[in-house]
Amino acid sequence: MKGLTWDHPRGYGPLDELARREGGVEWDRQPLEGFESTPIAELAAEYDLLVVDHPGLGAALDHLVPMEELLDAAELAAWRAGTIGASYDSYVLDGRTWALPIDAAAQVSVATFADQPKTWDDVLSVAREGGVAPCLGGPHALLMYFALCVAFGIEPFTDAAGRAVEVMAELVAWADPAVWARNPIGALAAMTDGPVRYCPLVYGYTGYPLLSFEDAPAGPAGIGSVLGGTGLAVSRKAPEDEARAVARRMIAADVQTEVFPAFGGQAADRRAWTSPGFHADTATTLERAWVRPREPGYIRFQTEAARILRDGLAARDPRVHGRLTARYREWRDA
Repeated sequence: MKGLTWDHPRGYGPLDELARREGGVEWDRQPLEGFESTPIAELAAEYDLLVVDHPGLGAALDHLVPMEELLDAAELAAWRAGTIGASYDSYVLDGRTWALPIDAAAQVSVATFADQPKTWDDVLSVAREGGVAPCLGGPHALLMYFALCVAFGIEPFTDAAGRAVEVMAELVAWADPAVWARNPIGALAAMTDGPVRYCPLVYGYTGYPLLSFEDAPAGPAGIGSVLGGTGLAVSRKAPEDEARAVARRMIAADVQTEVFPAFGGQAADRRAWTSPGFHADTATTLERAWVRPREPGYIRFQTEAARILRDGLAARDPRVHGRLTARYREWRDA
């Protein structure tokens, strides 16, 4: 079979190792930007297996096989109970499961020092000292906005949600634009070999031993973070028996708790998040992370809304939240 994952060791390391050991799948790779925005329906016409981002599912259901047709109810129930946070439920639409979570992530706090800020008030105090940058490349400007709304207990795209943009504007005002406009991989690289010492919200990645990852900062409503991670989807063109076998292996205990950690992965199995270090220090955030919309058209909205935020923040435009809210209403009214 032919599969597609994303071009980072977290995305391909465990899959390539499993294919080396057991065969069955030849994995191609796409950049993170493609993973976040390329329509799943287009990819399903070419590939048997897809590592997907849950917000893109809504427009692709006709092209995927629900897992209820591949695995029995007991298997699915066990995997749902075994995954961290809303990882499993993020792939459930219309009462069926359209991908199996194999990787888990959420926006967390990362620094080159220990004892990171615990609240957003603390974050802003530290930012005034310099060396702090948000992560706003690609869709991540909108995802930070969502996370702040969750932390402050505010409904997105309401007048009160302007507070989230105010916090982002403060951080941008003190940060290097060459850094804050990067995606998570670029932001973490800037912290590993550059002047940035703290990023309050960025999707966590294993494989950065010089960086310290902790739970996301809290606001009045608690921790605010948006669920990420990946799921394994099966296209309608895939051979059913072979696809079933791969799906079962991807969620097997030895693969999730041994192969994934050993080869750069970030397993969806909750047991992997009880180990010391990166996983245990961010597990609370994963358990509480918010799930994005998954309706048809959301990915396009996410891309455009993030650009509105990024451009408005760069220009210090006081109307940026109004522009963002107007674009949201256009999407919902379409």
